[in-house]
Amino acid sequence: MGLFITLEGPEGSGKTTISKLLEAHFNEMGQTVCLTREPGGIYISEKIRELILDPQHEEMDAKTEALLYAASRRQHLVEKVIPALERKELVICDRFIDSSLAYQGFARGLGIDAVFEMNLFAIEDHMPDLTLFFDVSAEIGMSRIGVRGYKDRLELAGDEFHQNVYKGYKKIVSMYPERIKVLDANQDIETVFNEALKLITEKMNESH
Repeated sequence: MGLFITLEGPEGSGKTTISKLLEAHFNEMGQTVCLTREPGGIYISEKIRELILDPQHEEMDAKTEALLYAASRRQHLVEKVIPALERKELVICDRFIDSSLAYQGFARGLGIDAVFEMNLFAIEDHMPDLTLFFDVSAEIGMSRIGVRGYKDRLELAGDEFHQNVYKGYKKIVSMYPERIKVLDANQDIETVFNEALKLITEKMNESH
């Protein structure tokens, strides 16, 4: 099997930028990389992403939101992630189950355990081998995405929501210290990239 790496963090934490740098680096080293994202990564899951993130869908219930994420995750996993792992590829996924735990479990108030149980049905036993948490405060993260212009439904959810997402992540990090490694995402991109690269390389060496 390949290695399943997930990148987590609040909005504007820089994980998407770093994921592309990691893909380029490992491709140069001759390692086949499957770079993907959640929700999305394949046609059905991208359609679910559009549904969830459309700013016009203000009336969406929190449990509906959580179930849609789990449905998207299931399809993405069976159609893209598991086949890539079976081909012994390095899978780098921008967001996975921890996003649901932080956003819907903690910030939406559904309960981390309840959302975890819901997702276990979707993912079965396919947990990441390593998760990198890009640690940046909600205020800094949101100020970074502010320059982008367009904001999706979750980005528009308000300061208190995003502060709770950050608190949720910190709680999840404390629950899974073996799997989740913390990166200071306030640093410059090159420094964060090098730290992420070091952690992934160490994990790859362990698994050989």
